[in-house]
Parts: sequence; C-alpha cells; structure tokens
Amino acid sequence: RWWESSPGAWTGVLGGRVWTLRQDGDRLWYTVYGEDDEHEEEEQDGCPAKAPKLDAAETDRILRDYFQLDVGLSALYRAWGTADPLFRKVANDFPGVRVLRQDPVECLFSFICTSNNHISRITAMIERLCQAFGRRLCCLDSRPFHAFPSLSALTGADAEARLRALGFGYRAKFISGSARAIAEGLGTEGLCQLRTEPYTEARRVLCALPGVGAKVADCVCLLSLDKAEAVPVDTHVWHIARQRYGVALGGKSLTPRTYQEIGDFFRGLWGPRAGWAQAVLFCADLRKGQSQPAASIRPGRAEAGTAMG
Repeated sequence: RWWESSPGAWTGVLGGRVWTLRQDGDRLWYTVYGEDDEHEEEEQDGCPAKAPKLDAAETDRILRDYFQLDVGLSALYRAWGTADPLFRKVANDFPGVRVLRQDPVECLFSFICTSNNHISRITAMIERLCQAFGRRLCCLDSRPFHAFPSLSALTGADAEARLRALGFGYRAKFISGSARAIAEGLGTEGLCQLRTEPYTEARRVLCALPGVGAKVADCVCLLSLDKAEAVPVDTHVWHIARQRYGVALGGKSLTPRTYQEIGDFFRGLWGPRAGWAQAVLFCADLRKGQSQPAASIRPGRAEAGTAMG
C-alpha cells in the first residue's frame, strides 16, 4: 500500500494514518497527515472517525516497530554471510532489507489476495478493498486514502457479493469466510496474541482459516506475528533452493513435504531469523543490480503537513 509519490518519497497508510517517508542517509524524514475535516464526526464499523494526534515519541515508536529498527542487521548479515557464501556474495548489493511488522488483520487479508495473482493486480485489489470497506482518511493530490477495513466490515452479510462485484473472484469467499471465522473465534485480539504463541501453533491456527495454506500462513507469521524463523516457500524460492543451493528435494511439484523440507533447510543454514535472510535472497534474485540503503531512524521532523517533532 506504499507508492513512490515523488522521487525517493513513499506515501502510504500505517496505523490508520497517512504517512510520507523519505530516507536521507541514516535519517528517516516523515510527514503525518491529519484526516479530512468533513469526516471528523463520522463513525464506521465501530471505529472512531479520527485517530488521536501523535506526539514525537509515539511517532518514533510506531516507525521503530513497523520497520523493526531494534533488530541489528549488521550482525545478522555477518552471521548469515559466514554461514552461507552465496548470501555473502549478494549481501553487499542489498543492504538494509528489513522485514516489516505489519498489522495482523491487514497482513492476513492482503496475502489471501495473493493466491494465483501478480503484484500489480494484488495492489489494485487491496486498494479496491480499502476504498469499499475502509474508513476514508484524507485526500492528497486528488488521491483518496482509506484505512484498511476492520474485521467487522468484512463480516457483513453482503461482503462476499460486494467483493465478487469488485473482481475478487473465488477469493471473495475466502476473505469473508476468514473474517467470520476470526470474528466468531479468536477475534482481532486473539489474532494479535498469536505473536506470543510458538511458530508451529500460530501456523496451525492460520492454516485452519478459509483460503490460507502453508505459504500464506508463513507470510503472515513472518510479516506480522514475530515468527522470524518462518520461511515462505513458493515455486520461486523452491527454484532458488534447487538451482542455487543444490537442494535435491521433491519432484516436479511443490508438495507439502517438500515445502517443509525446504523451510527446514534454510532454517538450518541461516538460524532463527531465517525468514529475514530469505527476504534478502528473494530481493537479490528478483531485482539483481538494485541496491537499497539500510533503514534507520533518528529523531527527525516532518517536511510538511502535521509537524511531528
């Protein structure tokens, strides 16, 4: 849900607010935009119309949490490079690849949309989902921004039909079905509390939801539930394991057994943060020759909009 709104600046929605972020060396500059005044008194799906204003300390906390800035990448890169010559070979061109700590509800339903899909279409689907079911936050340069839908917004009797009308196809049933299953079972709080459960238990709970298989469950575990050892395996990662690591596993298809064995191989190679190391290799394999600087933060100030100290 982030887009490059100007060269080097990225705008998106985080924590029910619209942000613009720009990195300059080891500083992260940010703008937080207030909500449209005409929506001040509205309420939707039981959510307050306006999020409270942030002070500098809270803004710093949100960004540190989202980018997991307390995880020291330098030491991890050194350890992964020592254990894996291939990692060491590509790491210099891809410093600072971080795993985000996303909201579990947003992460789960976003990844349900990824089934048999590609990035540009997934992005458009999630945007339509937010516009149809999420609270409007503000409008920048004639572009409206919406919060990600609440769980209750996706459990309505007509949710599946509305999603099908928006082009979600068979995924509409999975989204509405998973929303109902969570609402009637774990609840939003229980989904977030999976962060404190062991990886295998969190994965088991997720895989019981409609439309959630091993790969989607691992993506949610890694990107929102603090399971750094989760290694999402798709056919691309399978080919990396076979072609670049010489892992002779499975036949012509990615079976559940092969999936588990590949994850175990990388966990044995890279250790307890194998999912983070895999993200670096994934970026390197998809976007060879591109480099991204390490993300870190110092107390900064907003360039525009609401000043945040």
